[in-house]
Amino acid sequence: MSLHATLRGKRNARRKAGVLLLLSLAGLLVLLFGAATFVADALWPTWPSAPVSVDAPALPMTVAGVLFEVPPATVRAAFQRHSGPHERIDLAFSWPSLKPPLPFTRTESAPVGASDSAAVDASAARRDVFDSSGRILFITIEPLGLLLPPAERLRSIYPHYLQPQMATGPSGLVVAQFRAGTPYEGEDLLYFADDPEEFYARCTRSSGVIPGTCIQEREVGEADVTLRFPRRWLDNWQAVSAGFGRLMAQLRPRPGDGQRMTEEDDVNSDAFRAAGAR
Repeated sequence: MSLHATLRGKRNARRKAGVLLLLSLAGLLVLLFGAATFVADALWPTWPSAPVSVDAPALPMTVAGVLFEVPPATVRAAFQRHSGPHERIDLAFSWPSLKPPLPFTRTESAPVGASDSAAVDASAARRDVFDSSGRILFITIEPLGLLLPPAERLRSIYPHYLQPQMATGPSGLVVAQFRAGTPYEGEDLLYFADDPEEFYARCTRSSGVIPGTCIQEREVGEADVTLRFPRRWLDNWQAVSAGFGRLMAQLRPRPGDGQRMTEEDDVNSDAFRAAGAR
C-alpha cells in the first residue's frame, strides 16, 4: 500500500471517529435535557393544575419514624403529596383558619434546577413578598438528626450568642439581639419573660419592603417541626401559640383513628392539645 493511500485511510478513520463522537455527544445532550425537564417538573413547588379538594382525607406521612396526618391540599410540592415515609415535608396553612391556602403560581416558584429543599424554600420566600395579607403559615417537617432539640438550643446555645442588653417586646415578650459575627447575626430572639420555653422564636428584622420573619421549632419524637410566620404576628403571641398548639394536635393522629400510637406519642398529642386550649 502506498504512503498516500495510508495517510488517506488514517484521515478517513479520524473523520469517522469524529462523526461518531459528535453523534454520541448529541445523544447525551438529548438525554440530559429530557432528564432535566422531568426533574424540574417533578420538583417544581406548586399545587397541581387540578386543585386538591380541601375535603380530601388526610394522608398518613412519616418523617424520622414519626407519623403525621397531613391534608393533601396543604402540601406545597407535588412530589411530596403521597403517603408513606418522607425525608422532608413542606406545608402551608392559611392563618388563622389553619385551612389550605390559595395555590401558588409558577411565577412565584423557584428557578428550574434547584434542589427540592432549596426550591421549596425559595418559593416560600417569594410568597412572603407577594402575599400582602401576610396570613400564610409555612411548616417544614424533617428529621432532627444530629441537631440539639429546640428547647436545649434555647437553654445552652443561644445565650452564648446574645448581646447583654435586652428590650421589652409586645405583650410581655423579651427581645434579645444576637451579636454580630455569630451564626444568628441580624436576628433577634423573642421569648416569654416568665417562662421562655412556653414561647420563643427567632426572628429577622424588617428591611425596606421585606417584612421580618420568625421561626419557631418544635420537637416531635425524632422529627423537627419548623413553623415560619410574619414577625408582626407576635403582637398577639398568645393567640399564635394557641393556634400552633391546635395545628400540631391536628397533624398528629389520635388513638382510635385507625393508627396505633406509642405511649410517648399519646403524651405528646395530649400536650399539644392542652397547649392549644390555653
